[in-house]
Amino acid sequence: MSDIISYKQKLDKLKENSAFRTIKDIKKKEGKHIFVNDKMMLNLSSNDYLNLSTNKDLIAEFIGKYSKSSEFLFSSASARLLTGSSSCYKSLEEKFSKMYGKSALLFNTGYQCNQGIVSTIFDKGDLIISDKLNHASIISGLILAPAEHIRYKHNDYDNLEKILIEKRAGYKKVIIISESVFSMDGDIADIRKLVELKEKYDCMLMIDEAHAFGVFGDNLLGICDSLNLIDKIDIITVTLGKSLASMGAVAIADKTIIEYLINKASSFIFSTAIAPINVMWSNFLLNEKFDILKLKKEKLNTLFSEVHKLYPTTSQSQIVPIVLGQSDKTSYFAADCQKEGYYVLPINPPTVPTGTSRLRISLTSDIEYCEIENLFLKVKKLNEI
Repeated sequence: MSDIISYKQKLDKLKENSAFRTIKDIKKKEGKHIFVNDKMMLNLSSNDYLNLSTNKDLIAEFIGKYSKSSEFLFSSASARLLTGSSSCYKSLEEKFSKMYGKSALLFNTGYQCNQGIVSTIFDKGDLIISDKLNHASIISGLILAPAEHIRYKHNDYDNLEKILIEKRAGYKKVIIISESVFSMDGDIADIRKLVELKEKYDCMLMIDEAHAFGVFGDNLLGICDSLNLIDKIDIITVTLGKSLASMGAVAIADKTIIEYLINKASSFIFSTAIAPINVMWSNFLLNEKFDILKLKKEKLNTLFSEVHKLYPTTSQSQIVPIVLGQSDKTSYFAADCQKEGYYVLPINPPTVPTGTSRLRISLTSDIEYCEIENLFLKVKKLNEI
């Protein structure tokens, strides 16, 4: 009983600091709207950047076309290396391999993908240098990895180079890891500079394109694609549960690295594979609806350009942070926005550093500028107080 009391005390502390998490009572989602506690609101807290997950026409077409397939199953019932694989998995990996010009491996989630890669491919005597604001999945991989690790100041390439100057000679292999679009600030890493440092100091480079895939690049492949730098990146990871409104994540790398992950990455080897129906859905969108994805991507790019003109921010993407500082102030303002029909949520520590609590506005392709203009005018007025 004393153990339970200690947990309760910790939970009470979270509540005092406005950091207590609860699962929201979401009734349904329709297009760009979400129904919470029976109230319809504009959904500004989604990673469904192309508004595909609730597109009834696409869903109906997919089901009508593929529901009689022998692969149209709701469970793989096994890991990939046992019986949890079929032709649709191979087709999806081949599609990514063709798009990126490298080998590809499907993981169940972005978290398992990043954690699996970072914890697997480096050994004792190696060094991992990671951006301070990289996602928790990467941090988890750092903790599990036998290699040593250092975190450089966010997007501070002078700090990164200083670390390389001091440390590179003392390690066999060194990898630099960064997200391309950062999930809480919406800013973008300088991939060209990272490539320059990688080559100058004989390192490897891993880029997580989770929030850029489907949103950036002529081929929707992310920031590395938009800069024509895919060939310069040793490992790229993308998630399918955001812009593609599906499940899973893909590691893109040299064939040898992919084969090594198949043989050594615990998060791949020991997980029941994602359901075939999700893999088929991903194939359907990429192979048959790519033109629709591109049109939605262009619409989204126009929207966040308009928003950035109205509300100047350090963000360079569809993720627009409204940093209010204190947790209680942020939670109060989020509740006020919800009353006005905007579904925004407070992001408080430990997800973000203390003193940087924020609203994370997530723009999606079906939202019209006129629908959110008043929200950003409201924020500007609040900042002027």
